[in-house]
Amino acid sequence: MLILFGVSNYTMAQKNTIENIVSSLKAINPGDSLARLHLGKIFITGNKKTKAYIIVREMQLKPGDYIPISNLIDALEKDRQHIYNTTLFVEVVVEPVLINAFDFDINITVKERWYIFPFPELQFVDGTLDEWLMKYKGDLNRLNYGIKFIHNNLTGRKDQLRVHLLNGYTRTVSFNYKAPYANAALTNGFSVGGGYFQNREIAYKTSYDNEFVYYKRENFVRNAWEIQLGYSIRKGLKISHSFNLNYTHLNIDDSIVSANYNTAYFNKPTSKIGYVDLYYTLQYTDVNNVLYPLTGISGSIGIGKRGLGFSGGINVFSIGGEFNKYWSFGKKWYVSAQLQGNIKLPFNQAYINQQALGYGNTYIRGLEYKIIDGVAYAISKFNLKREIFNFSINTIFKKSKTLNKIPFRIYAKTFADMGYSYNKEDFVSRLNNKFLGSAGVGVDIVTFYDLQIRIEYSLNQLGQKRLFLHNEKGF
Repeated sequence: MLILFGVSNYTMAQKNTIENIVSSLKAINPGDSLARLHLGKIFITGNKKTKAYIIVREMQLKPGDYIPISNLIDALEKDRQHIYNTTLFVEVVVEPVLINAFDFDINITVKERWYIFPFPELQFVDGTLDEWLMKYKGDLNRLNYGIKFIHNNLTGRKDQLRVHLLNGYTRTVSFNYKAPYANAALTNGFSVGGGYFQNREIAYKTSYDNEFVYYKRENFVRNAWEIQLGYSIRKGLKISHSFNLNYTHLNIDDSIVSANYNTAYFNKPTSKIGYVDLYYTLQYTDVNNVLYPLTGISGSIGIGKRGLGFSGGINVFSIGGEFNKYWSFGKKWYVSAQLQGNIKLPFNQAYINQQALGYGNTYIRGLEYKIIDGVAYAISKFNLKREIFNFSINTIFKKSKTLNKIPFRIYAKTFADMGYSYNKEDFVSRLNNKFLGSAGVGVDIVTFYDLQIRIEYSLNQLGQKRLFLHNEKGF
């Protein structure tokens, strides 16, 4: 199968062609292990929307470079991965064209993704379909509906525009624009965004059994608006720096901060508060596919400051990071190890600053529904998987270059997770300050546009067994 969603490398025919070229060059230069080729020109086809210089910017090889013949195959494959990891294409082919014994050109052929997604949105208030069905019995009142507009390549420079309009159980009006290549050198970028949000219920504390306890009213009990500004620097291909400045204003129902509910919600007796978030992130990425890695390394370190003070109220200083390593052991076997942690100072934090495990993608498999608050946490995740199926299905859009086939890769896996979340005694629940662990088996289905469907059966340290369904969009 051609490189439909970036997990595959070259087809056998393409690999043989490149290897034949390399063999021919070695025959011309017998015994010369240091023989080098000169790169003349780079030709790009298939990019109707994306600017050619955006593609070239993601390559290590540049016109005028010299490369040892023995390194050519690896260098071409690495540049193919870099181009694919822009997430702008469903297919990338990078092939050398031999001019003579000393010179070569590169032909790059891409198939662009569909960049515009204006579609109606049906959203589960409780996060996932599985949780909505199992925990809330498919209650239709716990749905949001509206329109989401996404353009992932607005001007052909990988700039992204998102507009979100939601009504229903909650209300959302938000937008975000991100331009990663804003200067002539294509090294600096910026982002700007904002939104207005209303909620009919709000989690005002976490129960001893690690579940949210909600404050609900017919009217909206939480009104919030925010402004977001960001600046990014990415001079090379693997390392990026981002700086973010956000301002948030919250207005909640007065009762929430009363003695009957949670006086520590903001750590001060007020129902209205505005605060600034400053955050810096250093990101390293060197994987074969940023959306579903099978080989390589990635990681990040982040430092954040909320509020302008150093104690009391919602003031917090945080530092966190993650490290991910992915191995291929051949014959379609893969292993990965992921480490993640965070600490917040001082430890006496407002309730809204105590988010740890169970929020977003920070959870232990088998404990997805458990809210384990904390001012410090650590997680490790281990996976062993094997590709068991790799096929594509033809669609009715035979003339389309991007919708003519739907690829599928299916992986069987086993996994084990461990974690720990520390909190002060005043806020300890059943799973705080305890070793947490789980293990299980599952199936990953990766399909069109790197959409991931994960079916996992887990056993946690409480002896609970359960089947979980997760889906992650690749666009």
